[in-house]
Amino acid sequence: MKAPFPYFGGKRRVAEQVWAALGDVDNYVEPFAGSLAVLLARPLRHQGLTETVNDADCHLANFWRALAHDPEAVAAWADWPVNEADLFARHLWLVNEGRDRIAGIEADPDFYDAKVAGWWVWGICAWIGSGWCSGTGPWVHDDEAGKRPHLGSAGQGVNRQRPHLGSAGQGVNRKLPARQAGLYDYMNALADRLRRVRVCCGDWSRVVTDGALVHGATVGVFLDPPYLGDVRAADLYTCDDHTISIAVRDWAVAHGDDPRLRIVLCGYIDEHEGHVPDTWRLVRYSASGSYGTAAGVGQNKVNRHKEALWFSPRCLTTAQPSLFETPRGTPGRNADLARERAYVVTIKEET
Repeated sequence: MKAPFPYFGGKRRVAEQVWAALGDVDNYVEPFAGSLAVLLARPLRHQGLTETVNDADCHLANFWRALAHDPEAVAAWADWPVNEADLFARHLWLVNEGRDRIAGIEADPDFYDAKVAGWWVWGICAWIGSGWCSGTGPWVHDDEAGKRPHLGSAGQGVNRQRPHLGSAGQGVNRKLPARQAGLYDYMNALADRLRRVRVCCGDWSRVVTDGALVHGATVGVFLDPPYLGDVRAADLYTCDDHTISIAVRDWAVAHGDDPRLRIVLCGYIDEHEGHVPDTWRLVRYSASGSYGTAAGVGQNKVNRHKEALWFSPRCLTTAQPSLFETPRGTPGRNADLARERAYVVTIKEET
């Protein structure tokens, strides 16, 4: 399945590679859920007993939780055409009243708000680039003027920009035909997939404790933290800790030899190379371009070719094509084909 919204840094492109390494684990944990690209790409033949996802962004956690409990209500609030005035107004509402409405999500495992979830997913599908619901923009409510927006430096502000007008800027993504019934069917299908998934909201370390990982003979942990701030563009996520990837890497290395754990660590080659033991398998690939890279500008245009996955020693080993391997019937096109493939990989032992 596919998430109904775009998300910077999503790993759908390499999800098949990840599941080949994790296998049919009894317990799957994703501490940085994001768009749930890897979870939603889990092969149907896998019958894991326990699945847990977590994200520090309350809006993300609320969306997945609300979708699992009341998909039709989420679809109803999300079913709206792209409108610039609505995008600005709803953005202001989400980072102020909306954020207050879901403030208790970390304390109550059953709490969700379908309206906040629906407006959030509608808006992120119409938004350009980063900053959605970050609350860091200059436009704020003026309570004395009936909540009229104005420029200010205090409070939960938002950026004011036109909606995305490309092919993706047509509202919530739909796997089924773009009609009202299709949207509701799609949300219900996602809800069915998430019915038994445990959705947590908070610090990533809470879901990788010994107690949280105790279930099952085999445990898969997929770690995709915000990349190190020194090697990527800043402020890409609502909850954007620029150094968290170091702590995540240290945890992964410390637990890499646990016979029960199969760990996959994501990052740029610059931030982890030399810090991850040689016993881990390294796979490099090129990520798809974002809005900025499509225009040929931005740090991410260069960084997208630095993407890498590190597989812990207990991960399953599968044969992967080399970056320097010539596909049959196409001699002499190595470099071009490497860029054209959905992902290209190099095994560390081969390079």
